[in-house]
Amino acid sequence: MGEWRVAEGLLPVGLGLASRGDLREAVDYARRAQVAGLDSVWFHESYFERDAVTYATTVAAEVPRVRVALGALNPNTRHPVLLAMTVSALDDLAPGRVILTLGSALPLRLLQMGIPYDPLAATQKVEQAIYDLRRLWAGERLTTAEGLPDLEPMFAPPHRVPIWVAGYRRAFHELAGRVADGFLARPAESLPAFEVGVRRIRAAEKVAGRPEGEVELAGYLLALADSSRRAALDRAKREPFVIYMLSVQSEPAMIRAGLDPTIRQAIFAKWREEDYTGAARIIPDDLVDAFLLCGTREEIAQRADQFRRAGMGLPILQPVLQELEQVEQVVDAAVLCAAVGPAAEREVAYRTQLSSSDREGVGLRRRLRGLLEVVRPFSLTASATPVAAAGALALAEHKIVWPLFAMALVAGVLLQVGTNVINEIYDVRKGLDSITSPRASLALVTGRVTERAAFRLAYSAFAISALLGVALIVARGWELAVLGLVGLVGGWGYTAPPLQYKYRAVGLPLVFTLMGPLMVLGGFFAITGSWSLTAGVISLPIGLLVTAILHGNEWRDIGEDARAGISTLSIRAGRRFAHGLYVALLVGAYLALVAAVAVGALPRLSLLAVLSLPLFVRALRSSELGAMGQQRAISLIDLQTAQLHAAFGALLVVGLAATAVWHPGA
Repeated sequence: MGEWRVAEGLLPVGLGLASRGDLREAVDYARRAQVAGLDSVWFHESYFERDAVTYATTVAAEVPRVRVALGALNPNTRHPVLLAMTVSALDDLAPGRVILTLGSALPLRLLQMGIPYDPLAATQKVEQAIYDLRRLWAGERLTTAEGLPDLEPMFAPPHRVPIWVAGYRRAFHELAGRVADGFLARPAESLPAFEVGVRRIRAAEKVAGRPEGEVELAGYLLALADSSRRAALDRAKREPFVIYMLSVQSEPAMIRAGLDPTIRQAIFAKWREEDYTGAARIIPDDLVDAFLLCGTREEIAQRADQFRRAGMGLPILQPVLQELEQVEQVVDAAVLCAAVGPAAEREVAYRTQLSSSDREGVGLRRRLRGLLEVVRPFSLTASATPVAAAGALALAEHKIVWPLFAMALVAGVLLQVGTNVINEIYDVRKGLDSITSPRASLALVTGRVTERAAFRLAYSAFAISALLGVALIVARGWELAVLGLVGLVGGWGYTAPPLQYKYRAVGLPLVFTLMGPLMVLGGFFAITGSWSLTAGVISLPIGLLVTAILHGNEWRDIGEDARAGISTLSIRAGRRFAHGLYVALLVGAYLALVAAVAVGALPRLSLLAVLSLPLFVRALRSSELGAMGQQRAISLIDLQTAQLHAAFGALLVVGLAATAVWHPGA
């Protein structure tokens, strides 16, 4: 399996990962830590997420040269016998590379599972678990209840697995000093609170007769990296996890950090209301700085150094946002913190392990991800579906010309790409998109994509769409020139001056017209050279669902848009009307489809689109919760509606296409 060792020239630094998301991504992140020469990868068990042991085991098997730490597991939910069995097997897989950390878990989570919590009993439970584990691994039997045989370990003793204690109360500090191999400070621990814990642990070591410094000290340091400290702070303030962590800090922790503890109640109230934008406005910078590491990678490394100087022998940098770009930057910060020597030389140990092509590849991937973000690919079904439906109808009527269909489809999607990017640019210019906005794209706001690069992307998309349009005009006639011009003007003028009709409460009817009848009828004409009443009928449910995507976005953003001084239909009519209109658009799409089939305007196989009802129910449920004040329920309502639109459209296309080859008279 290979041996674990700290890379030469590096002090030990760990990478913390949550047990969530794609397990294969966690393995990739651990490999990056290994390449960087980091000491260890830590998996924290959080209830109601995924199993930390599974993540740690997979990483132990796939990444052979880092320590793998379970931090922390809870003897209230994992009996010491189960812990002994699990860790014994893990140690066999990764000999000498496993760390086990025990803690009591959050009282709230225990109570949710019906497990009583008492601070004294929690400490005693962890201490007893340490004692039992060590005896089991030594091959000793444990006495059980009277009249039952002793517990006899049926597994081979592992290599010596260090047992650490996690906690923040005095009793856990003293327990670590008495019997543990190490101590793990909790996430979002302030530097003054950690210093208090160090003094308690060292004092307990002395009382227990242990050599000073025998207990290793580590801690999770939550980190959020960005292009500047200001950008990182603002981004942290809008994250629900950060808001929660700041709102549940204890009064002593707030006082030790020099902060007013009364602000917790206001932040917690915003968190309970799922008003994350409101929370961001009342969270002071000092509060974030006290419990998180925010800034550039260099600034994160400097803050981590402060904890190291306070006695934290193993800082564990954990990205607040567990995504590739953040993990890369946090790993870079960890290397800066780990390297011995002047700051200017600290990157050498990491960078020399990566070829120039690797570095260029990382930069290219970041740029491409940023550009993809401003394109908003999840929404592109809004343009692909109308043209695909027109193509399916042409197929059903045996009139399809495949090259023209392909050109129309690509032209329509590129037209929307340009529209989406221009929308992003002018939303940022107008102040609608900021770092605290509840919107999908932050690439422009954070500077990961420049405005110039975004304009280049939009112009390129419009230009290619126009070239394809010219080819279609040559094939089908001047009527397409009129439709194409309307589409280009509509796409550009959605948010760009002088029209900016999105900001004038006319976005919904214009989007319905452009993305419904115009695209379906125009697409059918481009493919076949003729007009069709049936295409107009098909455009109605498709247009209603596209309009619902935009309206869901406007409903969600009422507060942000109103503060920016723009006008949307949702702002003018109010939240109650916004909810009713959203429901009407969704229900109207299905009613229009069923009515069209009932009167014979559409073939019966079109009803395959009704199979999308589960997504329809999900969207309605989210809208109901949003109408009751749960803002988080509609935070992704545009994405959910786009998924509904895509499923509805795909099934409709399949039904229309199937009509051509199966039961054509249906």
